[in-house]
Amino acid sequence: MTDLDKAPLISVNVLTSLSAISPEDWDSCACPEVADGGRPNDPFTTYRFLRALEDSGSVGPGTGWEPRYLSVEKDGALIAVSPLYAKGHSQGEYIFDHNWAHAWERAGGRYYPKLQIAVPFTPATGRRFLTKPGEDATGLAALTQGAIEFASQNDVSSLHITFCTEAEALAGEQMGLLRRTTQQFHWENDGYADFDGFLTSLSSRKRKTIRKERRVAQAFGGTIRTLTGDEIEPEHWDAFWRFYQDTGSRKWGTPYLTRAFFEIAHETLRDDIALVLCERDGVPVAGALNFIGRDVLYGRYWGCIEDYPCLHFEACYYQAIDFAIAQGMSRVEAGAQGEHKLARGYLPKQTHSLHWISDKGFSDAVARYLEEERAAVDEDIEILTAYGPFRKTVEEEQP
Repeated sequence: MTDLDKAPLISVNVLTSLSAISPEDWDSCACPEVADGGRPNDPFTTYRFLRALEDSGSVGPGTGWEPRYLSVEKDGALIAVSPLYAKGHSQGEYIFDHNWAHAWERAGGRYYPKLQIAVPFTPATGRRFLTKPGEDATGLAALTQGAIEFASQNDVSSLHITFCTEAEALAGEQMGLLRRTTQQFHWENDGYADFDGFLTSLSSRKRKTIRKERRVAQAFGGTIRTLTGDEIEPEHWDAFWRFYQDTGSRKWGTPYLTRAFFEIAHETLRDDIALVLCERDGVPVAGALNFIGRDVLYGRYWGCIEDYPCLHFEACYYQAIDFAIAQGMSRVEAGAQGEHKLARGYLPKQTHSLHWISDKGFSDAVARYLEEERAAVDEDIEILTAYGPFRKTVEEEQP
């Protein structure tokens, strides 16, 4: 028997619905770590989360996010999956390529549809090439090559893998994809016993500012509480939907998630959620939605129907820190953008994406741009970190 005869048979399939695969099969690739009884590293690529997006109509026909999930089999056994979508626009991605689209179309081309390996509406870093343990290299290569081949066969302009891990970004670059870095603001737990422990790590001025903000926020005339699991009731989603609509209409024109998503989330995702509710006279007036990972809290949405000073900072940032410390979590990821997070203990961190562009000339131009952008992002992170609220060491304070 030759070596060629021994080579495994690899096949890549495209699925237009998660109903074509079982939850157990998908999650065996997406979150094999739950075999120990714990949480997934993050909930966003789990079957239950992606299925909630699909079943609620948040993705699918008319949304600009058409599911084209990839699955890889080796000798007939599933070893890898990826959440792939055909995109009709660049909304809900948080890694911005609008300028690329405009340039492509000014040159007479058609940028959309494109392909995107991503979690819709979710700027949270996590694995995008979801492989069973021991199949990392084979699965990543097959998913990447399969996605590029699918893009080429369908004559689409480009393929994008957003908020992937750094390891995936470096591996993808070795395979010829374009690597991009951007930034977010994350809070990191340095073993703090409580919120006051965190405050002691800050400069005196920043410490006083945060204490004042918390006093002002908590004096809004009501109560603030964080609910998880069975503590969350259906009426809480009624309230949060009003908050979400308000924020969505101001930021995006129309909310990305449908009302049905929150109904499904109540049934299948409650244990993955930490919902901060601010209530006055028993009526919710503001709230923040967080998702719980194994070691990270992910801040996702904020909204209100009444404005109160500093309540946004309290509900989104300080309550998240309180929760993370109490749960022994290492990090809070506060979502996209927002340099105002810096003064509240959230420091800039790199995020990663990969890109394949069908036109070589355009790809070369983007590659040059990305090289300059990476240098600018690194410099920006260095400068912003230096302006962070944390106490300087004696050596750093010396001229």
